[in-house]
Amino acid sequence: MTNEVGRRQFLSTSAAAVAPLIAPSSIFGASAPSNRITLGCIGLRGMGNYNMQEFLKFDDCRIVALCDVDREVLENSVAAINDFYGNTDCESFGDYRELLARADIDAVLIATPDHWHAPIGIAAARAGKDIYCEKPITHTHAEGKKLVAEVREHERIWQTGSWQRSQWPFRQAAEVVRNGLLGQIKHIEIGLPSGEPFPPENGDFTPPATVDYDMWCGPSPVLPFHPQRFHANWRWNYTYGGGQLMDWIGHHNDVAHWALGEDLGGPIAVETDEFRRPLRAEVWDTAWRYGMTCTYKSGVVTRITNRARQGITFYGSDGWLHISRAGFQASREEWTRESFEAGSIKLAKSDNHWRNFLDSVKSRQFTVAPAEVAHRSITPGHLGMIAAEIGARIQWDPEKEQILDNEAAAKLLNQQGDKMPWRPWREQWAEPLRT
Repeated sequence: MTNEVGRRQFLSTSAAAVAPLIAPSSIFGASAPSNRITLGCIGLRGMGNYNMQEFLKFDDCRIVALCDVDREVLENSVAAINDFYGNTDCESFGDYRELLARADIDAVLIATPDHWHAPIGIAAARAGKDIYCEKPITHTHAEGKKLVAEVREHERIWQTGSWQRSQWPFRQAAEVVRNGLLGQIKHIEIGLPSGEPFPPENGDFTPPATVDYDMWCGPSPVLPFHPQRFHANWRWNYTYGGGQLMDWIGHHNDVAHWALGEDLGGPIAVETDEFRRPLRAEVWDTAWRYGMTCTYKSGVVTRITNRARQGITFYGSDGWLHISRAGFQASREEWTRESFEAGSIKLAKSDNHWRNFLDSVKSRQFTVAPAEVAHRSITPGHLGMIAAEIGARIQWDPEKEQILDNEAAAKLLNQQGDKMPWRPWREQWAEPLRT
């Protein structure tokens, strides 16, 4: 069965119904005893460290190599992995390409800043590695289309770090909606966090001696080093991240798409009515207040904003439902019980996001959060940013993934504009994006 057929089957119901991807001649690396999956980790702070700790819990996964452009972070992480295993086997790299060249590595974890996700993900797919990557899976929409195509072409297993799909309350809420218990869905509010309206002062700083800052900037433009635009805080500048909108849309809008059956679809129109960026934007420039409306072919309208209750609220003709990390409420209390059976439509079930990835590496079945699904989940965010930039409503063809009747917007979507984050890539670090 072809990948395209399997891709369309993902729209149906459960993960069990999805046909396996075509298995390569060798699923596991030559050094993986007893089906143990060998893992290399790229990007070791924040979610990189968190994900590594989760993978260490499984005996059938072995972390064998680490990569980071910050030598201090790299050395500390290697020491921690070797201490965990009680040996000195973990190899360290400052360049992800050297890690990918190890033939005995089956899979990689990518937890770098957003602007590196696509180049490393594409290179990993070409190197025959399966991939667990943090969200949003790419920095721009053009990167996302290319990444999805490469993962499909090389028949790689991909898991996005949209781990809410592996939590029963979110799956339960999506099944309640998908089975029609709310009646006709009229409106959905998707509440995301607010950004930072008051950035730090600019200044003259030097990168730490332990950091390869040019490589850290990678395919994106090089901005003067600032400690408040580096570790963790890079996401507040469009050169490297996408602010709270792009940081969270891959979680909450992802669940909304799951519930609507739009995993491989998307809106037909996107418009913004509020997109406020800091007045002093030298260090941080991402929108701290934002509001956008997405219209779907079914007539459903979603509102994505930082001015709504955080989480996802579904309003239907027969009831309402709200789901977030803080809790699960609905117009009928029984819908919120784990024992409640919503109906015959059963969505892909995963009780552990990292276990789901490892199991999929072995079975060659889709994970609960494949590449194209994650790409489609964040597409409204990309379109909303473009709508805000040009000050116009975006008409969108989700099947062809094309902007209709607006040449200026289409150029930004295809990274032909001269404004961040749509500037062309830096050539010396962008080979996977060009070829």
